[in-house]
Amino acid sequence: MARLFDAYVMVDWSAAAKPATGADSIWIGVLKRNVRFQLNFSATNPATRAEAELQLGALLEDFAKRSERALIGFDFPLGFARGTGAALKLTAPAWDSLGKWLEREIKDKPDNSNNRFQAAAKMNRLMTGEAFPFWGCPARDEQTTLRAKRPRDHGSDDLPEMRFTDSAAKGAQSIWKLYYQGSVGGQALTGIPVVRRLRQRFPTSRFWPFETGWKTLAPADVEGVGAVLCEIWPSMLKPQIAAGEIKDMAQVRAMAEHFAALDEKGRLGPVFGPAKGQDAPQDVVEREEGWILGA
Repeated sequence: MARLFDAYVMVDWSAAAKPATGADSIWIGVLKRNVRFQLNFSATNPATRAEAELQLGALLEDFAKRSERALIGFDFPLGFARGTGAALKLTAPAWDSLGKWLEREIKDKPDNSNNRFQAAAKMNRLMTGEAFPFWGCPARDEQTTLRAKRPRDHGSDDLPEMRFTDSAAKGAQSIWKLYYQGSVGGQALTGIPVVRRLRQRFPTSRFWPFETGWKTLAPADVEGVGAVLCEIWPSMLKPQIAAGEIKDMAQVRAMAEHFAALDEKGRLGPVFGPAKGQDAPQDVVEREEGWILGA
């Protein structure tokens, strides 16, 4: 069976407000074929999101020149919990209108300083008029509609704390968490605008599952597609950390190798569709929440 992809790029993101390298910073792992068609892994550790965007753009450019198709995974949500778009009074599909909103609102400077806390506070004000559902920030960034600590639990009438895929992934964090360990909310706010700019710059790329459908992908489904951009969760795997590797680097390597191995065996296509017994509503996944590849 033909492989779906020629290269596998996995990105461990960071919402850090200052340039950072090493543990808990941005890592880009690239598994691609050399001149002998053997898969080789390499990793970079850009200090800023601006630098990461440049590197990812260069990779996509190189793949396009070689007529190679890439699977590119980002370790943050590309969509928000069901009902978020409606709460913000945005048009459907919510994944796209909310992405456009973030492109306008998020100010992320070349030195990594950014306004993610102010943007989240504004979203809270528009959605609920209180410091909810987004929470988590340094004390100096607290304001009326954003608190350092989680203000309360989610009730039955609130936006859900977890997306369907977060519940399926067992242990994934809530997108409403902006700060502290596992703050995927901050990563989503700073990451979604970057991925959208890459999508616009390379029009043969596609967001999964929003533009491809939440379904098994066959080679015909990706004909003419240069890259599939998706959400990953590196903690799904428990990598062996090699000498000289730090955990973040090992995780992006393990993810790339995992999807490449499935692709080599012709078993990657079904991973893009619902797992057996998965009953999350397809329209919610495809139009608003998205999904973690492999969850």
